[in-house]
Amino acid sequence: MRQNAKALDLHAIALTAMRSEARIGPHFKPDLKIDADGTATIIAEVENVAVKRLALERLASIKGVSGIVDRLRVKPAMAMSDDGILDHLRKALYAEPAFSQLAIKEHKSGKMTFVRAVPGARGEIEIEVKSGVIILNGSVPGLASKRLAGLLAWWVPGARDVVNGLAVEPPEEDSPDEIEEAVRIALDKDPFVDASQVRVGVRNRTVRLTGAVHSPEARDAAEWDAWYVFGVDNVINALEVVP
Repeated sequence: MRQNAKALDLHAIALTAMRSEARIGPHFKPDLKIDADGTATIIAEVENVAVKRLALERLASIKGVSGIVDRLRVKPAMAMSDDGILDHLRKALYAEPAFSQLAIKEHKSGKMTFVRAVPGARGEIEIEVKSGVIILNGSVPGLASKRLAGLLAWWVPGARDVVNGLAVEPPEEDSPDEIEEAVRIALDKDPFVDASQVRVGVRNRTVRLTGAVHSPEARDAAEWDAWYVFGVDNVINALEVVP
């Protein structure tokens, strides 16, 4: 009984913490279960990646929550089959110049095949899609490559989540400078954003965007690009729209 009461208390505290975030709001009603050992399982479809990341950050901050099983899925920009998502991602990774020295493999129908074999490859990216969730595995030679692969995966219109399991070999120390560089690369690659007008600052794992863009759509695109970068916990969008 005490364990059940403790779990119920944590459940109420966790929901309050998540709903108190303005970008999540009081109407957030996930399927949330917290076991006696403090493992929280959260299931819901959310409007965007910001809600997903913020909900997980708030949940992780609750004293007594020892682990999280993340089943939050982002509402896709458009409906796509797993095969369609895989095809889109395959082409994006293959065409990326930064990955020209990496082997690319795909898992499909229980089989793994080469998309591109590279003699003396510096690493490899393995891709798989399950129910709209893109799974990245393998190893890459730097954090920048890991983050770029994750970004390209999030840019697939049908993606509902990206599980970035790419290992960095040799291991690299992460830092705000590394995150800032990754956000700048994302903005530079986004055709909807004039990156020359956007300034990026990073403190800890919070990204702040300042400067000017020409439309509300570009303002949103810049923010989503920052959220898509692996390791970012929060984004403050202070961009001004100047038609």
